[in-house]
Amino acid sequence: MYKYSRYMYFIPTLRDLVRTYQAFEGYSIPHIRSLGLTSVQFDVIATLANQPPMTYKELGEKTLISKSSLTGVIERMSNKGWISLLANLEDGRSQKIKLTIKGQKLFDKTFPAHLSHLDQAFSQLSNDQLIEIKNSLKTLQAIFKLEKS
Repeated sequence: MYKYSRYMYFIPTLRDLVRTYQAFEGYSIPHIRSLGLTSVQFDVIATLANQPPMTYKELGEKTLISKSSLTGVIERMSNKGWISLLANLEDGRSQKIKLTIKGQKLFDKTFPAHLSHLDQAFSQLSNDQLIEIKNSLKTLQAIFKLEKS
């Protein structure tokens, strides 16, 4: 009996979490597309901007992109002249990825515009509410990481 009553609390929470993520994507992705990028391209550009070159592994850990998808994304972005691949002097088996000047200019144009777009939604929350949400999400994330290990 106890278990079923617990389910009644966390299943609606999970449903709301998924619906929130879907709503966020529905708000964010069309704007990123209007800037001429896919959400994955935007993620890579935003992650590489103002950072030293990264390996595929480092970039994969800092983005929301699966390793299997990253290779094709990087190749297409390289063909557009947004990123370049460098020899990894610490490990000859891998390469490092960095934004080109063209990629940095794209970041300088798109990142502030998208932050402004997101601010239209997030400005409806107080700083205290944002901190509370962040802390709750970190707690939930930690629980799932514990269960994974």
